[in-house]
Amino acid sequence: MPKKKLIVVGDRVLVKPEEGEERSKVGLYLPPTAIDSQAVQGGKIMATGPGLPMPDPSEISDEPWRTGPREHRFIPMQARPGDYALFFRKAAVEITFEGETYLVIPQGAILALMRGDEQEEASDEY
Repeated sequence: MPKKKLIVVGDRVLVKPEEGEERSKVGLYLPPTAIDSQAVQGGKIMATGPGLPMPDPSEISDEPWRTGPREHRFIPMQARPGDYALFFRKAAVEITFEGETYLVIPQGAILALMRGDEQEEASDEY
């Protein structure tokens, strides 16, 4: 049986959550109020979607009879796989894929990204 792939769509990110601690594994200090209320959480980004789709400029043409192949364009994502993200917990949707728990969050819910020198290759699937 072929291996299943989880593909992230739109401007969403797949995050492996870090359990609530005072200090994150990457050294960011999370105040007790943020941990207690679960307002803010951190985790490693595992995959990202392609971004927000942009309107096709040819659709705004003065010559609507012209047709041709449509190329999908996206506003690129700022978040990348391998980044550490600090995000609003309320915006997260928890999923389980092949026994692992992940969070899917919109890029707009990310407060900050921390990126290391050894950046993994960007991928749209995990």
